[in-house]
Amino acid sequence: MKILVFEYITGGGFNKQELPDSLTGEGSLMLNALLDNLIRLNSFEVTIMLDWRLANSIEVNSVIIRPEHDVTEEFVRLVKQSDLVWPIAPEFDGILQNLCQTVESLGKVLLTSPATAVAIAGNKFKTYELLNRHHITSVPTRMFDDAYSPGEWMIKPIDGVGCSDSRVITNRLDFEQMVTSEGQYVIQPHLQGVKTSLSCLFKQGRGWLVCANLQRFEFTDQQYHLTGIVVNHYRDLSAYQQLIDEIAAALPELWGYAGIDLIENDRTWVLEINPRLTTSFVGIYDALGINIAEAVLQLMHGEPIINPAYNRPVTVQAKQETHAS
Repeated sequence: MKILVFEYITGGGFNKQELPDSLTGEGSLMLNALLDNLIRLNSFEVTIMLDWRLANSIEVNSVIIRPEHDVTEEFVRLVKQSDLVWPIAPEFDGILQNLCQTVESLGKVLLTSPATAVAIAGNKFKTYELLNRHHITSVPTRMFDDAYSPGEWMIKPIDGVGCSDSRVITNRLDFEQMVTSEGQYVIQPHLQGVKTSLSCLFKQGRGWLVCANLQRFEFTDQQYHLTGIVVNHYRDLSAYQQLIDEIAAALPELWGYAGIDLIENDRTWVLEINPRLTTSFVGIYDALGINIAEAVLQLMHGEPIINPAYNRPVTVQAKQETHAS
């Protein structure tokens, strides 16, 4: 069986422009972790797409994407030659959704959530509307407009990834500066609390919680900056399983690995759903001995087998370092 892995940032999505450092670092972490999972299975012929500036950085079968290439055409060509396809891509500009649609239209097996799930989860306002309809506690979200309200507000792109281009505003001047920004934004109350992420597997309205992780941020210049994630920080997962069951029922199209971001204070607020591999995924094998790629492949035929070989927290640094805690 042939598997195509396409991590958008490192795989040529920016082949005609400068590579963004932060996204390249995060993308490299996820790509290497997924390849490590797949290589351990020793059952597949793995091909990756790789940006020309990163050539020779990974020792698997790589198709180098150069500036003269059309990355979409190369992706289509390679999908046609593959049996299974695992895209890792940001949601902004419809990138992940379009990749999923391409794989589905070509009749190949997609190892992530389908485009229909990405269309909702990749849009922060649609995600809020869905969760609110199903009475799942989520951070109140509305489209950003020119109606100023006093208070502390978080403004973020409707389809942004992580903290990029998100900003806390606290006064009318901040607000008016954001009004002039291009693009669609949502506005949310700036909630204080513990930042948690859940690493999960989903299939047809069912959800399996793999681990719960602590996210660490620095707050400077009105922006949050991720500094690290303690994967498997919380040993007792019972507090989260009902929430995962509710999300699975609300969005039954979710399939494979997904990350759920929370803010926890006197309540547990769902912040967003990431229908793809997340940075937390990078530490799961070292923390639990669970091969997520194997578990996702098991979903194709039944339920995933999630049996931890050990149970320890592992810190994934934002600067591409991991170590056991």
